[in-house]
Amino acid sequence: MRSAGSGSGDRRAGTTPVHRFARTPWAEQAPTYAEADPSVIGGALERARRRPSGNWYVIAASRDVGRDRPVGRTIAGRELVVWRDRDGRAAVGPGACPHLGADLSCARIDRGDLVCHWHGLRLDTSGVPGWSPMPCHDDGVLLWARLDIVGGEQPTVAPPGSARPGHAGRLDAVATVVGVCEPEDIVANRLDPWHGAWLHPYSFARLRVVETPDPDRDDRFLVEVVFRLAGRWGVPVVAEFVCPGPRTVVMRILSGEGVGSVVETHATPLGPGPDGLARTAVVEAVIASSDRPGFARAHRVAPAVRPLMRRVATRLWRDDIAYAQRRYRLRTAPGYRGSATPAASSDPVSRGLRPTA
Repeated sequence: MRSAGSGSGDRRAGTTPVHRFARTPWAEQAPTYAEADPSVIGGALERARRRPSGNWYVIAASRDVGRDRPVGRTIAGRELVVWRDRDGRAAVGPGACPHLGADLSCARIDRGDLVCHWHGLRLDTSGVPGWSPMPCHDDGVLLWARLDIVGGEQPTVAPPGSARPGHAGRLDAVATVVGVCEPEDIVANRLDPWHGAWLHPYSFARLRVVETPDPDRDDRFLVEVVFRLAGRWGVPVVAEFVCPGPRTVVMRILSGEGVGSVVETHATPLGPGPDGLARTAVVEAVIASSDRPGFARAHRVAPAVRPLMRRVATRLWRDDIAYAQRRYRLRTAPGYRGSATPAASSDPVSRGLRPTA
């Protein structure tokens, strides 16, 4: 087993992070089903589900909420409205006007206050009887809301955090995909790194899991992988996968190009759809960093680069959502007893709550 420090990426000045690798036809890859032990994946999932969240839920990308108009969200069946006050601080409140229930995502913003478009009721962060804003956290990339009535845990001042690259010179983008599944199905997908080169051969090659979680030491997966660029060219890295909370998986590059860069995958329950089946939003934040001069130039053209980063993440999740939806469908089918699928969660967040339309 190789340690994280043995990654093959070369970050010395004047060298290139791109390497040529031997290309293996998809069907001739070494099978990984024997290593992808359902008990290892299931054990890591169960430990993640037991970690506290402080009742915090990712609700939006920070840059998606401006000062000009509010944004509507439904989390675990609760309608919410998100906006920025006169100082630019993010705020979250119930999505229905306390007067006659108007949709506050259609309200106007005037000097940082919400003004209902039905009868002009003005609402600010101090609230009114029957309508109270809830705690909100803006980490500069993502917006979070604390929903104590949904989570039912001991509330915390801030969401469970993970180390990110510093603000200087980093580049971030956020992609969102919705699937017919529950948060645990999204987390289970990310806790199965063995599927990477099989399900995503266009992005990953030479993937090898060199360390599986040890709950008494490092509860993480350690993976060696080549991120494919084109043909036989790619960037080799060593990355870890950890779960700081029950609905979050963080992939962090430990060795190779972009050390410290992270991909945060957050699973936010939306509630049941019209068919009664659960819906979950995958909100994935890619936060990249590099000390190479060329990366600094890329940072200056971030508005042009971010759509490409979102496109790459969305393409991966098109396949991964199919995985998560299949898992959800199997484990909720009557009489199914698959070894890789623990019983459906009794958590009211995972069960989903009827929308308050």
